[in-house]
Amino acid sequence: MPELSVILAGFGDAFTLVNLMFVVLGVAAGQMVGAIPGIGPIMAMAIAIPFTFALDPLVAISFLVGINKGGLFGGAIPAILINTPGTPDAAATAIDGHPLARKGKPVKAMKMALYASVTGDTVSDLVLITLAAPLAGLALKMGPVEILALMIFAFSIISGLIGDSLVKGLIAAVLGLLLATVGLDPEHGTPRFYFGYFQLFDGASLVSVAVGMLAVAEIFRRIAGARRHGPQPAVPLTGDGAARRVSWAEYWGCRGVIARGAAIGTVLGAIPGIGSTAAAFMSYASARKGPDGGTPFGEGSLRGIAATESANSAVMGANLIPLLGIGIPGSIGAALLISAFMIHGIQPGPLLFETQARLIYGLFGAMLMANLMNLLVGQVSLRFWSFVIRAPESVIFPVALLFCFVGVYLSTGGLFGVGLMLVAAVLSYVMTALGFPVIVFIIAFFLGEGFERSLSQSLVILDANPVNVVGHPVALSLLVLAAVSAVWLGRRGGGTE
Repeated sequence: MPELSVILAGFGDAFTLVNLMFVVLGVAAGQMVGAIPGIGPIMAMAIAIPFTFALDPLVAISFLVGINKGGLFGGAIPAILINTPGTPDAAATAIDGHPLARKGKPVKAMKMALYASVTGDTVSDLVLITLAAPLAGLALKMGPVEILALMIFAFSIISGLIGDSLVKGLIAAVLGLLLATVGLDPEHGTPRFYFGYFQLFDGASLVSVAVGMLAVAEIFRRIAGARRHGPQPAVPLTGDGAARRVSWAEYWGCRGVIARGAAIGTVLGAIPGIGSTAAAFMSYASARKGPDGGTPFGEGSLRGIAATESANSAVMGANLIPLLGIGIPGSIGAALLISAFMIHGIQPGPLLFETQARLIYGLFGAMLMANLMNLLVGQVSLRFWSFVIRAPESVIFPVALLFCFVGVYLSTGGLFGVGLMLVAAVLSYVMTALGFPVIVFIIAFFLGEGFERSLSQSLVILDANPVNVVGHPVALSLLVLAAVSAVWLGRRGGGTE
């Protein structure tokens, strides 16, 4: 556990004017892209990463965290106003949010979504701050054999929970690990799979791969399947004072479902591979088993909105528990944060609490600040976001694509990175068409270097004899769990998303 002076210094770094400005900018951008169906915070984070290269590491990561947090609430806005979720997890919010809006209470619905989102997110962040350091201390006591077994266990969980097929998930993981071998061999220093391009000596660019597979490929898919008709008419933001306000009594009446949703989102978010969509629907299903509080679920219940938004937002902070504690990203958003860390020369993992403790606690402070800014920005900008959702796709996607090209060109220093980005986009497009989960591929790619290092060290420790793993009970237990989870998830035939 870091010293108190380091913790206080980290929080002090977070609450500076420059950091506050970028957090507000990130939250506002996240809410905006979340309010536009088809964009979402993940694409926005992927596009923004190259532009954070010149920023201070804490400011850059705080900006990305703000985008993610703002986007989680922003997805509820079109779900409520036009019954078209801005993000997949907001689909559960639309079940009660849109009916309440059609009753003349769209502002009340959006404010309930905002309050529940901020509450669930804050609870999750507090759990992260409490658990991350002890978990990192535990991870530091693990040797290469245990770390290798832990990564294999994580791959088995992620591959089984994401996508429709465990086999395809494992294939995607292997392909991601294969791409991570491009460049110089860390053990012998010999180049591998560089095909005569010296630019690949240091490996495939994290920024090019992330932006290409997540942002550019998604833009291509959206353009290919763009709807020819205009957006649905939004519900007008009208109504008297009571219809535009969530009273303390109404919020307090939802305290049970908010607490349960925050708990569900935190637990599921801490498990790599389970996304916010699963948390939102699980929380909603759990809330339906209780009393409806006067308005039946599905007909505009505030409790239904509170249950889904508290759960999907709580996933965000919990996703960072495995990332900061053991170096394994729990979601694609956490994986993007890994690339942000690495372009600033910081290696994610449990050693962060020893080498970069001040930065990590600065990040914790920025996350809490982002929750407050999410609440304040959301309060004053609801009417503006209702106009944003009408933005035509013919304008949104070309602008986003331009940002991708410019950002990757600046961060990689030439057109080779742009070309690699396009190759990654095509690969992502093909993988998605064939049913291979891109998220698994990217997480495996980000973890590839550490996996290879642990594998090489483990082979030396075990004298290249797998039977010797019996002398490492923790590693053996993790490998058994990996086998059990693979069999179980393989039989149930798919994942949650």
